[in-house]
Amino acid sequence: MRAAVLERSGPISQTPLSLREVPSPVPGPGELALRVAACGICRTDLQLAEGDLPPRRLPIIPGHQVVGTVAAIGAGVEGWLVGERAGIAWLGGACGSCSHCLAGQENLCLDARFTGWDRDGGFAEAVTVNAGFALRIPGSFADVAAAPLLCGGVIGYRSLKVSGIKPGGRLGLYGFGASALLTIQVAVYWGCEVFVCTRSKGEQSRALALGASWAGGYDDRPPSPLDAAITFAPVGDVVVNALKALDRGGTVAINAIHLDRVPEFGYEHLWWERQLRSVANFTRNDAGEFLRLAAEIPVRTEFETSPLHEANSALARLARGEVRGAVVLTM
Repeated sequence: MRAAVLERSGPISQTPLSLREVPSPVPGPGELALRVAACGICRTDLQLAEGDLPPRRLPIIPGHQVVGTVAAIGAGVEGWLVGERAGIAWLGGACGSCSHCLAGQENLCLDARFTGWDRDGGFAEAVTVNAGFALRIPGSFADVAAAPLLCGGVIGYRSLKVSGIKPGGRLGLYGFGASALLTIQVAVYWGCEVFVCTRSKGEQSRALALGASWAGGYDDRPPSPLDAAITFAPVGDVVVNALKALDRGGTVAINAIHLDRVPEFGYEHLWWERQLRSVANFTRNDAGEFLRLAAEIPVRTEFETSPLHEANSALARLARGEVRGAVVLTM
């Protein structure tokens, strides 16, 4: 099969992914093999390719927003049939027996495994997945439309939960890329008053069109104190700006696997029981809840498609900020 393989991290200008023929994966016990139809590209894939997120093993096939059909079933798997559609997201496995897993926090498992980081992902014509972590895709979504839901959508939904925002509350979104585009649709559906901070005038206009009450720059203060905020930009200064905009008792949820730093800030901005919380991965329960909610709303994904052999070019366009919504690789 064809796959875009990362053999060594480097600047995206040096095209770190190599398109080559590799053996088709065979499902082991407890696994499914999928024939990949579509795989979304995430900023985490770019950070992995360039080395901002150090690879856990090399070579590795990136990609963790995978939609495909079951091509083969490993020993001991129940509940799946050949030909059924399935999705694969970032969380690819957890031990199931540690204190975090038993408490419903498998996203914090010390033995968690991640798609495209620990195990090969979906920048390929086929991929295997732990059957217990394969996701049911609502029938109302086409393959290419479903793929962006599996990272930006699920993590955005997890961020809403971590932020503690309640229906009707005042929510700030800092950054307005692919994940925020999906998150705002859930927040508006819940009746939240949404304030968006982003440096792009085009993104500000798009936020208003999607139901935001106000949109401004990162240094602008929203017109009302926020009950909660979510930061999407991997920049510590933005986290502090969000913290300064919080009402007493509010929470900033940091939606980033990689952050450059958190700069020094005055204690008065954290005082009055304000909180800073990171968002680490998601649970299968989060994913299931979000996919059902996305079909109910329904959430609309914004994406463009690119063939597998142009994976490097697609990552480069993402790095330059030229992507509107998400890029989805098609096989």
